[in-house]
Amino acid sequence: MALPYASPYVLSFLLLLSIPAVFFLAPRFLPPKTLPAIPDADETEDLALFRRAVLLSSAPSTTKGASVATSLFGRRPPPKVAFLFLTNSDIVFSPLWEKFFAGNHHLLNLYVHADPAAVLTLPEARTFRGRIIRGKATQRASATLISAARRLLATALLDDPANQFFALLSQSCIPLHPFPTFYRALVSDNAGSRRHHRSFIEILDNEPTLHDRYYARGDDVMLPEVPYDRFRVGSQFFVLVRRHAIMVVRDRRLWNKFKMPCLMKRKDSCYPEEHYFPTLLDMQDPDGCTKFTLTRVNWTDSIDGHPHTYRPEEVSGELIRELRKSNGTHSYMFARKFAPECLGPLMEIADSVILRD
Repeated sequence: MALPYASPYVLSFLLLLSIPAVFFLAPRFLPPKTLPAIPDADETEDLALFRRAVLLSSAPSTTKGASVATSLFGRRPPPKVAFLFLTNSDIVFSPLWEKFFAGNHHLLNLYVHADPAAVLTLPEARTFRGRIIRGKATQRASATLISAARRLLATALLDDPANQFFALLSQSCIPLHPFPTFYRALVSDNAGSRRHHRSFIEILDNEPTLHDRYYARGDDVMLPEVPYDRFRVGSQFFVLVRRHAIMVVRDRRLWNKFKMPCLMKRKDSCYPEEHYFPTLLDMQDPDGCTKFTLTRVNWTDSIDGHPHTYRPEEVSGELIRELRKSNGTHSYMFARKFAPECLGPLMEIADSVILRD
């Protein structure tokens, strides 16, 4: 005689009861789904690059460029601006940038990080030739955009000791003023501690979505390195001074938190590149930052986290003059986001408006 508890009906009943229990308990034991993490091989290679940049930048200023200039003229060369282009498509506005750079090449260097998956046509403008650095895959809602920016900073630090300012831009950015106006804005700003130059980086602590952004990787995973009240948000596009570029490249402590992948269910709040830089600099040198950016962007009709994209019919002298306006000490020097088709209309007003104050 079969035992009652071995009855097929009893087993079926127990199986039905177990199904809800599995759905209820599984999330407690299984790791939550996350977005892809940065590959270990990329991390290792980047770490070696960053170490070289920090070591060279920490050494006495007897580098080739500085020593030659000092011995010949009795002074260091003028500070240069490193323009860092972070792109996943062609730099269609390179002819406009070439006009912007013309006659000022002794005061600037150029570096381009392009996503390897993108099919790029090398810009015809001579300033961009040979300036593409070794790039790695980037994607939205991941710390790969932070890695790419740090890679650009490290490369510029290693390349030329005269690089004292580091301007991060995208392929959809355009200049709003002539280069001399931009350069004067950088070198004349010395309101920081010990009259040091400051970084132009947006730092906000009251952004409406701050809570959701902070918890995008999970509850309390940012602790103890990044308490909620020290978490900041700001524009991805900045101009850093050299000491802050070194600070970013040297950092490991905060990077170990910000490189963690966001939860899949919270991907709409995952913008690591808008959090890492303002949080790091506000924690380590708040008085050395202006807390506003020099790159204008229009969020009035954003779609899926993207700002307004200007179309050819919107380009005019009036638009450029309007985009320059700022509530800060300095007017905006750059603007985004412009569609590739805007190149023609922009070139038509380049000499008469954009490159004339």
